[in-house]
Amino acid sequence: MSTTLESEPVSDAAVSDPSAAVRPRPTWWVKLIAFAACLLTLWHIGASFLWIAPYSALREIPTQQVLAGYMLPMFGQSWSVFAPEPINGDYHFNVRALIEKDGEQVETGWVSATDVELSMIRYNLFPPRAGIQSSEVASGQMNAYNKLNAEQQAVIGLDFMKDDWEEWMVRSFDELQGDDKPSTEAYMAEEHLSTAYATQVAYAIWGADAVVAVQYRVSRQNVVPYKDRNDPGAQRPDPTFSTTGWRLPIEEEGQSRENFANTFRGQFERIQP
Repeated sequence: MSTTLESEPVSDAAVSDPSAAVRPRPTWWVKLIAFAACLLTLWHIGASFLWIAPYSALREIPTQQVLAGYMLPMFGQSWSVFAPEPINGDYHFNVRALIEKDGEQVETGWVSATDVELSMIRYNLFPPRAGIQSSEVASGQMNAYNKLNAEQQAVIGLDFMKDDWEEWMVRSFDELQGDDKPSTEAYMAEEHLSTAYATQVAYAIWGADAVVAVQYRVSRQNVVPYKDRNDPGAQRPDPTFSTTGWRLPIEEEGQSRENFANTFRGQFERIQP
């Protein structure tokens, strides 16, 4: 007598149910990519916190140079909401020009590049980076200006309207008396940037063919002091200025004055009353 073993029938549900099948384990390169993405996310969150928070010894863990190299220019923040030094003032960058008109050189009125740019981002859910350029330029220029002594600041207030005027300005700094003068290297970098930006603004408003020289004016005005915050009649302090003279225009290689003018002049015309 023989015995027949019958296999247990497999139900159709077990065959059709994908959960019944063994799922393949992720390959090593998928795990590696996921691990790298987690590390990058943690680094970005930590770097952003260190950058926005007030300065502390924690910034020196990655070193200030490494942190700045990562955050700037794409992730840089131009504001701070943390004590003890929250942002408490507005910077303004104003430009005027000396232009050729009817055979004479005429001084124009002042144009607030900052007001034009801020109008691009006000009530805009997707503000362009172009809306904060002048504020950043103004902040850098005034911070560098305030580190100089009175004699150096007096030089900055002079007119430099000849070729190679930047070298002329450096020589003027070097001729000042005293061995403990503050370095002007950082200021000259800000001077170059500010003049180049003022040049583009002037070209956009009055035309490159007409502009002979440019002058920019940087100001900062603090908010109402904290102790006066509940006073309805409290006024903001008077603005402070960095006084500069006239400069020959500067244009960087590769700049497109047409693209700048199309954006800036169009916005300038839209906000005119």
